[in-house]
Amino acid sequence: MSYIEIAGRKIGSDFPPYIIAELSANHNGVLQKALDTISEAKKCGADAIKLQTYSADTMTIDSDSEDFKIKGGLWDGYKLYDLYQEAQTPFDWHKAMFDHARKIDITCFSTPFDETAVDLLEDMNVPAYKVASFEATDLPLIKYIASTKKPMIMSTGMANFEEIEEMVATARDGGCQHLILLHCISSYPAPVEQSNLLTIPDMKKKLNVQIGLSDHTISNTASIVATSLGATLIEKHFILDRSDKGPDSEFSIEPSELKNLCLQTRDAWLSLGEPGYDRKPAEEANVKFRRSIYFVKDMKAGDRITADCIRRIRPGYGLPPKHEGALLGKTVKKDIQYGTATSWDLIND
Repeated sequence: MSYIEIAGRKIGSDFPPYIIAELSANHNGVLQKALDTISEAKKCGADAIKLQTYSADTMTIDSDSEDFKIKGGLWDGYKLYDLYQEAQTPFDWHKAMFDHARKIDITCFSTPFDETAVDLLEDMNVPAYKVASFEATDLPLIKYIASTKKPMIMSTGMANFEEIEEMVATARDGGCQHLILLHCISSYPAPVEQSNLLTIPDMKKKLNVQIGLSDHTISNTASIVATSLGATLIEKHFILDRSDKGPDSEFSIEPSELKNLCLQTRDAWLSLGEPGYDRKPAEEANVKFRRSIYFVKDMKAGDRITADCIRRIRPGYGLPPKHEGALLGKTVKKDIQYGTATSWDLIND
């Protein structure tokens, strides 16, 4: 099959890129803000809104050990448990969020971080699953998700090629028939100069799967370029207003940026077309402005054409410039006025 279908939307190289607005922790602990973010993603043109389904207790343990403390980066000083407790989307919010997404007709699915999350999402009848980069090596979880037989989208951030091959094999062996891998740089935000987007066509060739981009850069440039390199799916973190702050606000895009992402990646996809050298319909009206050969002197029947009698100029109603040499030395059949386009009908053999 040349495409993967999620909730009726086909994803593949023959279709515009599938745009996922990642809600993540951008609700800042307020359910209404989560619902409003879903509504705004729909208005902006996103194909899907994606949640993250975990609790602090399913993600880690409440330990004060140095192993569990974050040093450096955006979340410097946080204890893992405290960060996830702040950022989690409560399990009991999920029904309201999924119901709202269905009501306004935007696809909603999630990233589960353990088996209990998968079970909850199955109760929500999700149409697809996402595997986060940090869980790329959790092969038992990937196998469990694959057993649902739903389409899977897996991020590859931090994974080497051998680990990516293991992810793919585990998903396929577990029952997943429809798989998309996301090239990803797991840095928050990600430096655009480390995006390494040429990995996208290479990964597609080596693994024979669709490739998208989970984009953590702070602009849309990488997503647009990725589309031109064959990415069929783009995921960006989305927030109503970065000034609200929060765990993920610094690398999330706002509504105006999401609208532009949807429009610009579609334009990038449209611009690809297909290989070919036929004249395009949009060019037809301008053919007449190419250069051609014109008479630039009044001439009498029988006069010989010399270099000062003709010129290669615009417009393009005369003979093509390549015939200039063949015209020199020939005679004209009839009187010619200055500014007449050359044609073989006017020339003696």
